[in-house]
Amino acid sequence: MEGKALLSGNQAVARGFWEAGGVIAASYPGSPTVEIMETIQKEYPEIYSEWSVNKKVAVEVAIGGSVAGARSMASMKHIGLNIAADPYMTFTEIRTNGGFLLVSGDDPGMDSSKKTPESTSMCLCPCSGWR
Repeated sequence: MEGKALLSGNQAVARGFWEAGGVIAASYPGSPTVEIMETIQKEYPEIYSEWSVNKKVAVEVAIGGSVAGARSMASMKHIGLNIAADPYMTFTEIRTNGGFLLVSGDDPGMDSSKKTPESTSMCLCPCSGWR
C-alpha cells in the first residue's frame, strides 16, 4: 500500500504496526480484533504472525519476541486480557530489547460478547511499576 488508503480501524492498527517495524504478531481469534491479524497475514507477509492456542500464549509469544529484540504485538478481545493477565502483569518487571504492543478490542455494545467490561484500567495497571 502506498499513498492514501481507506482503512478500517483494525486495518489501520495492522498498517501502523507494519510501518513501525513490527516483526512478530500473535492473536487469539475473537471479534472485534480478528481483522488485525487477517490484514497482517494478507498484506504484510514479512511479519511473523500466528493464531495462538489461547490468549495467554499470544501474549507470551509477543513478550518473548520483545525480550529477544523484535517489535511485537498481541491482539485479543477485551475478555482475553483477563486470561492473559498473569504474564502481562509480570512482564513489566523485566528489561526488553524490542517494543511491545497489546491491542485489546473492547465491545461496548456487546455485539459479540456476553459482557462489556472496560479494559482501560488493565492497560494502565502495569505502567505503575515503570522506573
